[in-house]
Amino acid sequence: MTHLFIGLSKGMNTNLTLTDSAAAKLAKLKTAEGNDTLMLRVYVTGGGCSGFSYGFDFAEELGDDDATFEHGTETLVVDSLSYQYLAGSTIDYIEGLEGSRFIVNNPNATTTCGCGSSFSI
Repeated sequence: MTHLFIGLSKGMNTNLTLTDSAAAKLAKLKTAEGNDTLMLRVYVTGGGCSGFSYGFDFAEELGDDDATFEHGTETLVVDSLSYQYLAGSTIDYIEGLEGSRFIVNNPNATTTCGCGSSFSI
């Protein structure tokens, strides 16, 4: 799939990375859903306490403007609008006292909120 580099600086890391932990959790979720074709979609929406919010969902099909990133047999999907805010990010899965969740480690974020689900650039 062709990657879209809308508004990205030259020399900027444009990959998105899915950690081993996130890939393993995605594999478990696919098994639980009984659907091996599911992909993890990460996206950015307006709102949240810092301006933008991260969202996660399953994707069964790719849109015309989607970019994909592979980690073994697992696939991460992002649309072109969200991609410009997520370029260079790492998607991880953590389990802790605050619960279990996917998180985005975004080098483009200048501020983030305490919950880690919203950011600003």
